[in-house]
Amino acid sequence: MNTVPGRRTRVLTVTAAVAGLLLAAGCSSGGDDGGKKATAKGVPLVKAGQITTCTHLPYPPFQSEIDGKVQGFDVSLVDLVADDLGVKQAIVDTPFENFKTGAFLNSGQCDLAAAGMTITEERKKNVDFSDPYFEATQAVLVNKKSGLTSLADVKSKGKKLGAQAQTTGEDYARKQGFDPVSFESSDAVLNGLRTGQVQAVVIDYPVVQGWLKNKANADAFEVADNINSGEQYGFTVKKGNTKLLAAVNKALAEAKADGTYKKLYEKWIGPYDESAASPSASATASAS
Repeated sequence: MNTVPGRRTRVLTVTAAVAGLLLAAGCSSGGDDGGKKATAKGVPLVKAGQITTCTHLPYPPFQSEIDGKVQGFDVSLVDLVADDLGVKQAIVDTPFENFKTGAFLNSGQCDLAAAGMTITEERKKNVDFSDPYFEATQAVLVNKKSGLTSLADVKSKGKKLGAQAQTTGEDYARKQGFDPVSFESSDAVLNGLRTGQVQAVVIDYPVVQGWLKNKANADAFEVADNINSGEQYGFTVKKGNTKLLAAVNKALAEAKADGTYKKLYEKWIGPYDESAASPSASATASAS
């Protein structure tokens, strides 16, 4: 995302399922205790008793504030990591551009980043990615009255296209010859379409799925095009943080094996897609 002037990061606590184990499993007392570093089961943490997650709100269905609590698919998956380590999850809302550089990971503000982030070779230069946990495609959403039927149609008719800033969707649009209108958040993207600032938007399909669950949105908008850009999402940690990366990958593998991943997918995303649970760990997105 573009940085909003004067924006402050917000810290929101998410309760892990095993609330009674917050300070168990070998957690030290933190950075103020004689210089000791916080750990949980040998995994280094920036604060004792919690995994601190950087994200960017809102980005439903992966993370958004619902009834005063940050919830979503990403949040639920990271909760599994927290449960395994016997800690809770705390969420810090930050500008998206920091995810590409790993700034808040490097500064020690967060342990990991979870923001529906596409794995790309460029981003791998700055952060270490987990195994892929979600296969994503892009969707082109238009007003039902627009008469637009595809991304090519949007271009040939000279209509304005919107996208979320600093995302692979925006990158893809530029590669197709568009000069997209950039919006700071997914909510702003939808509002831009609703108010006529743009006539079409390109954004991750799961986000569009979430929007269309709302009857008013479904009555007004429709998907004009689906774009298989080969994208896969991953969580990120500071480069070289092999212990936390291993803990994340372990939790993901177990969730896929025991059915937990499927249940969370159906809760937050929609009808289960088997391919989403078993992407190649070595694959990377082509829409960077």
